Amino acid sequence: MSDSASIAALDRLLQLTVLLGRDMDESLARDGISRSRAPVLWVIAAAGPRTQRELADSLHVSPRNITGLVDGLVADGFVTREPHPNDRRATLVTLTGAGEALVAKLAAEQDEFTRQLFGDWKPAELAAFSRGLDRTVNRLQQLIEAAAT
Repeated sequence: MSDSASIAALDRLLQLTVLLGRDMDESLARDGISRSRAPVLWVIAAAGPRTQRELADSLHVSPRNITGLVDGLVADGFVTREPHPNDRRATLVTLTGAGEALVAKLAAEQDEFTRQLFGDWKPAELAAFSRGLDRTVNRLQQLIEAAAT
């Protein structure tokens, strides 16, 4: 049975995920993008043009799912599909100028939010918080993997 401190910690963690999700949804909506489409832009910005298969693999989603996400980003003018230079059967998903500008804006907003959220924390406090989060994330990954086998 869980003790009350563990239950309280889980309750706070769940509250944190709800608050972060709500804030992220509202912020991204102001920028004209959804939470499901934003990671596609981040991957392309970090790694360069990618095939849809590579994007699906990177984001751990199905090829069908990535097709819908890319279709939306194309329609919004954030990415294009270009012929692959070495594979006639494949296309590369590439950021447009608008996509590059959006990624730069999102990165600046993330930096500002980080400063607002953690700017007054002492380095030792932030390090301890990060260690606790790392431990929690690692344990959750272990539990998920164990449940899948």
